[in-house]
Amino acid sequence: MEDVELRAAPVPQLDSAAAVRRRVFDLAGPALVETLLVTFVGMADMIMVGRIGPAAIAAVGLTNQPVLFATGVFVALNVGTTAVIARAVGADERSLANDALQQSFILTTIMGIIVSVLGVVSARSVMVLMGAEEDVIPLGVAYMQIVAAGAIFMLLTMSIAAALRGAGDTKTPMKVNALCNILNIIGNYLLIYGKFGFPRMGVAGAALSTSISRAIALVLILRVVTGGRFVLHLTGPARFDFPLIRRIVNIGVPAAVEQLILRGGQLVYLRVVAGFGTAVVAAHQIGMNTLSLSFTPGQAFAVAATTLVGQGLGAGRPDLAEKGALETRRLGTMVSGFMALVFIFFGRYIALMYSNDLAVVAKAAVVLRIVGLVQPAQSSQFILAGGLRGAGDTKWPLYATAVGIWGFRVLVGYLLAVVLDMELIGAWVAMAIDQIVRAAIITSRFRSGKWKLLRA
Repeated sequence: MEDVELRAAPVPQLDSAAAVRRRVFDLAGPALVETLLVTFVGMADMIMVGRIGPAAIAAVGLTNQPVLFATGVFVALNVGTTAVIARAVGADERSLANDALQQSFILTTIMGIIVSVLGVVSARSVMVLMGAEEDVIPLGVAYMQIVAAGAIFMLLTMSIAAALRGAGDTKTPMKVNALCNILNIIGNYLLIYGKFGFPRMGVAGAALSTSISRAIALVLILRVVTGGRFVLHLTGPARFDFPLIRRIVNIGVPAAVEQLILRGGQLVYLRVVAGFGTAVVAAHQIGMNTLSLSFTPGQAFAVAATTLVGQGLGAGRPDLAEKGALETRRLGTMVSGFMALVFIFFGRYIALMYSNDLAVVAKAAVVLRIVGLVQPAQSSQFILAGGLRGAGDTKWPLYATAVGIWGFRVLVGYLLAVVLDMELIGAWVAMAIDQIVRAAIITSRFRSGKWKLLRA
């Protein structure tokens, strides 16, 4: 990995549209590659597991949502860390940026150990609570226990990567994740199917490969921030800096609540779908797995928006912060528009990659067309929410998520899927409405300009 150093003037001159575009691509390009790789590996996991049967797909799908729920608080902590570090870099305060990294690392270590232990001991109870059928429960328990045991590796890697992105270094997380994702796919092939003398472990093999690759990722990214040659440096003995922790947490608390609302709503949403049987859950999970692919442009360009807004405000240039966010949204929407066409016209072929069960494929194909139709709204809300978070305005993404998830995805989803008997299609129409509503709320807040007056 090449060294990345802080310059005397950390925020580049972005007074021209061309300069803004170059900066957006400098930040979003590596993040896009990274998120695509992560998503493709998740898809490869599901495709490989899918060859075992619909029950295997359902087991992984029913496990992933509780795991994402448990990690929501950590995502929020990372939001606070990224915002504080982006402002510190914008103001050319290297020591503050390093201190923020250290505090985030300490908190993540403590909470990550707790989450890993709880995940292992509660795996069966979670599967039952999620409404898994009898053929799914043993597979789901095995998968969740192994993934939970290795969760601490993932959480610490996410913490360091978020700090590096706040400092404007999106290339290092990309390189680390690229290597480990390749190792994950190789491990899947060896452990799911029992190739080259390795045991045939099925779904548990996919989980073990994931945990091993995450451990390797942590080792690699720790070397980056302890070597002293990169943008940030994790130094000194472990110590608590409570004023700095409060600053990070004050930004992160609304994001934490947002994540809990989001993940809680997704759990209830999935629980509704689970009531329609294993085949429907399998089709739903194919849709969710592909939906995660559709998130990648929005997530990558959101990283750029967060960094540009945070650094622009830190340098006392709110005009550059706004210009960067709007140009980022424009470019991200173009990419998501292309993905929309792929999902709309090639949804059936994508579904066939996961399963040869024609009933599952037919249901999933319709779901993927719905995914395609909401791409512009979804991308816009991701990117502008990233800009708001870079300013420390984490409350409005929370409000948008609460209204969209619980008011539309859950309540309208239940009405359409259960009351009106539309089943899977009704649930996904509600998801589309959720994305459109959130985009409208986030866009309105960004246009108000009030985020420019906040202090992070």
